[in-house]
Amino acid sequence: MTQQVPSTEPELAGVRNFRDVGGLPTVDGRRVRRGVLFRSGHLAHATGEDAAFLTTLGLHTIFDFRNAADQKLEGPDVALPGVRNVNLPLSDPADGAEFWKMVRDGDLEQLRAILSDGKGADRMIASYRMIIKDRTGEHSQVLHALAQDSVPALMHCAAGKDRAGLSVAVTLLAVGVEREAIVDDYLKSNAKHRRYKVHRSSPAASAYSPEVMELLSPLFDARAEYLTAAFDTIEETWGGVDTYLEKGLKLAPETRETLRERLLD
Repeated sequence: MTQQVPSTEPELAGVRNFRDVGGLPTVDGRRVRRGVLFRSGHLAHATGEDAAFLTTLGLHTIFDFRNAADQKLEGPDVALPGVRNVNLPLSDPADGAEFWKMVRDGDLEQLRAILSDGKGADRMIASYRMIIKDRTGEHSQVLHALAQDSVPALMHCAAGKDRAGLSVAVTLLAVGVEREAIVDDYLKSNAKHRRYKVHRSSPAASAYSPEVMELLSPLFDARAEYLTAAFDTIEETWGGVDTYLEKGLKLAPETRETLRERLLD
């Protein structure tokens, strides 16, 4: 029998950035139900105790937004009994394996060339905009699956910040969660115990110098400007959230209402 979901956030040893999205308020006075929608970083390094906890959540589906390069780097998710795993690769904000190799191995001059003078943040903003515009099929698939039967659900990518963050944000928009609450939840990924750990190939102190970490920070930060760029793209491309959901994601009003009933108190 599924155990009651704890009200406090657990400390998982091998899974970063895990949290229940429940409790967020909607514009019409409802709240996201606890125990139906979770988000996290990848599950490849989940310990036995982590897996045992995740099993108590009664998950129906895990949506993994990592691509093949991510999975090669980190490994596949730890399998959970009776849980369906759906891999829907979304564009990596850092453009895949070669870029991440540069992040791990590049020297200071190389990092300056690709990330200095706002280039790192610009890359992230462009990626968020692209995912919203170009990945309507994947986001449509997620929302239709949630409306049909795929809850409780866990959404994750590598860090649980960008691709999962956008997918969670789109889901929350669809059920009418307040925009400010969506941003506040997204920014929780900045907490020290949630952040993706930066791995550099060299153990030398210079590999983690203040300048290096400052150059890398746009890639590992959750910044309101990134999510705002995604929201702006919805407005600019479709004229508003309702049209985005109906025309862009092919979400019929009745399906959207079913989604609300599944995810809201």
